[in-house]
Amino acid sequence: MSRTTPSSPGAWPIAMAGLVSLAVAMGIGRFAFTPILPMMLNDGVVDLPGASWLASANYLGYMLGALLCTLQPWLWARFRWLPALAYSTLVRAGLVATGVLTLAMALQLPGVWPGLRFAAGITSGVVFVYTSGWCLSTLARLGVPAMGGIIYAGPGLGIIVSGLLASGMVALHWTAATGWLIFGVLAFGLSATVWHILRGGEERLAPLAPRVAAAPGASPVRHGHAEMTIFTLTYGLAGFGYIITATFLPVIARAALPGSAWLDLFWPIFGLGVTLGALLATRMPPGKDFRLLLAGCYFVQAVGIATSLWSPSLAGFAIGSLLLGLPFTAITFFAMQEVRRLKPATAASFMGLLSATYGVGQILGPPLVTLLLRHTPNAGAGFTLSLEIAASTLLVGAGVYSWMARAYPVLSR
Repeated sequence: MSRTTPSSPGAWPIAMAGLVSLAVAMGIGRFAFTPILPMMLNDGVVDLPGASWLASANYLGYMLGALLCTLQPWLWARFRWLPALAYSTLVRAGLVATGVLTLAMALQLPGVWPGLRFAAGITSGVVFVYTSGWCLSTLARLGVPAMGGIIYAGPGLGIIVSGLLASGMVALHWTAATGWLIFGVLAFGLSATVWHILRGGEERLAPLAPRVAAAPGASPVRHGHAEMTIFTLTYGLAGFGYIITATFLPVIARAALPGSAWLDLFWPIFGLGVTLGALLATRMPPGKDFRLLLAGCYFVQAVGIATSLWSPSLAGFAIGSLLLGLPFTAITFFAMQEVRRLKPATAASFMGLLSATYGVGQILGPPLVTLLLRHTPNAGAGFTLSLEIAASTLLVGAGVYSWMARAYPVLSR
């Protein structure tokens, strides 16, 4: 049953606030770098190894931001003078920080760019965890937990908008600095549209684990360390599996299809897949084993990567981008729902742990590309080997989740 007051926002405003928050923090704060990267390379302000390290700085920040969320109950127990801020207040602060850090990337100070991308990663990690925690628990109290999948369409929409804008900027021969300025202004504008909805809530930072509404059918069974560890590490494989393509897709496409007029549209196609996948996730009938859904998502992403390898053509890149994007945030939604089933009383902390593990996978991807580019005959061979490793990793993850569904059956749903 829904628990609201006359002044409380309804389910749709909550879902849309979460969608916009993730569009800003993830679609712009994290992923605007991908469509702007070719512009930065063309401007001569960074090279491929430097771009890899900028990407890794962002992913390291994301991991640490998520880890801070995981450690939050311990920190608030140790430092009791810290204020019990509402999750939505932290989301507001993160959105402002995202806008500022994005604008600052326009400064022609390459020495500070790693620090800015690192800080943007921390911000996106915090916003992701607390947006997820606030929205999913609020929607569960309102009796519509499946609507939680809507918020994960936000990154996809952000990717579509940033990708199309970057494509227009490339056509107009604008500089990367101009792109960063435009994206920073866009981040502030989008944040303003949901600012009044992000005005508080029951979820607050506290010494003890935040009170989270249990997912429907939450299992009363105690889940052991082995099960939780395997689940968490396997979730981290998804971070490694997709990140190489997600970071270097426009660069890879330019190397394979020089001069094509469609080069800058593969990234928006990826974003379209992300958006559609998140919306489809909300239509899944109840009672499905989330681990089997995760296995299917991993397999689809592996096929998406393999498609671009088998057919480095216009059609291959378009289909591969769509397949890579379709499960992207659906993976997150299913994993977070599974955590709410396994650990309903400490879901927010485990969401942070999952995000941190995912971040570790992301950090490993770009340095691998740098290493392979250095030890292969050409960039094409380096990217091909990197993508083969990424696809294989996702297939391993799909196999592990399929095994878990048999080894740790759901006893009640």
